Amino acid sequence: MMTVTEATATAGALKRLSDEGVSIWLDDLSRSRIESGNLAELVENKNVVGVTTNPSIFQAAIGSGAGYEEQLDDLAVRGVTVDEAVRMMTTADVRAAADVLRGVYDATDGRDGRVSIEVDPRLAHETAATVAEAKQLAWLVNRPNVMIKIPATKAGLPAITEVIGLGISVNVTLIFSLERYREVMDAYLAGLEKAAAKGLDLSTIHSVASFFVSRVDSEIDKRLTVLGTDEALALKGRAALANARLAYEAYEEVFSSARWEKSAAARANKQRPLWASTGVKDPAYKDTLYVDELVAPGTVNTMPEATLNATADHGEITGDTVTGGYARARADLAAVEALGISYDEVVQQLEDEGVAKFEVAWNDLLATVTKSLDSKGVDAE
Repeated sequence: MMTVTEATATAGALKRLSDEGVSIWLDDLSRSRIESGNLAELVENKNVVGVTTNPSIFQAAIGSGAGYEEQLDDLAVRGVTVDEAVRMMTTADVRAAADVLRGVYDATDGRDGRVSIEVDPRLAHETAATVAEAKQLAWLVNRPNVMIKIPATKAGLPAITEVIGLGISVNVTLIFSLERYREVMDAYLAGLEKAAAKGLDLSTIHSVASFFVSRVDSEIDKRLTVLGTDEALALKGRAALANARLAYEAYEEVFSSARWEKSAAARANKQRPLWASTGVKDPAYKDTLYVDELVAPGTVNTMPEATLNATADHGEITGDTVTGGYARARADLAAVEALGISYDEVVQQLEDEGVAKFEVAWNDLLATVTKSLDSKGVDAE
């Protein structure tokens, strides 16, 4: 465990980030992280006030086997299906993490202290099934500080409205485009209006919109490199930040609108922008790029542990780095378009790839658990 002096020294940049109105969430979870006390330590010493998970994170955690053997033995004895086994393990982890973060949840009136769990990624293009899965996950975890992750696909949008309308808090994931982000905010407001019509307490409903960052640079930088001109190469590493900053501009616009004010009067909460995929993919970039350059009040930054540690060690938190940059952001994206790189094509490709990657990870996880159950002499089908 860290000493108090060590904790104070490493928390400097993280505390400054928190003081600027950015909630720091950890983009990772495993049973060993919970049981070892590591998650509690990050909450205590590194300003972590939330946790996000996804199919890839669970595939890595459960695939390692650490901490899951006893539960797998019990599941095997019961003869459960592989889908039930995976859901029992993942919801157990989320429930335990939610308990670790319950104090934060209570202290922030539900704003933070949240743990997110995603609907089955195979349902990304099925509205009714996504709603049913979201209800089931909320029931299984059975903690007020759970958030259900729903992808921002076309089919996901009406599901967001329905689930918010039921009073369930939602983390909308896999947002890449500004147009889709506006549709997500519209879906959230429609959900609040449905909840209000049912007489639900809007103050208990929270939501974040996970706007993905580094993957935008990865794809656009690749295309700029192929062009290879000085003009193209000078734009590398600028599109993702521009995209995110313009998303924040849209957030400011929507959550100061007359439509929003009606829900705000009923004590509704703004749907906060969450910066996701904030670990840099290009080693040429500073490892805290998507933290230092996306500081704005009322946001969440969910970080892999490596990015969290890098920020604690050498993050440069100098105040708001978003709201003054809208004109530059528009110019950067326009310059990329002027070189023949289609923004609409890139963001749609990234959405399609994001859904596919999570589905692959989920199928890999199912295969891993099937193998474990089979090894115990139980049919997993």
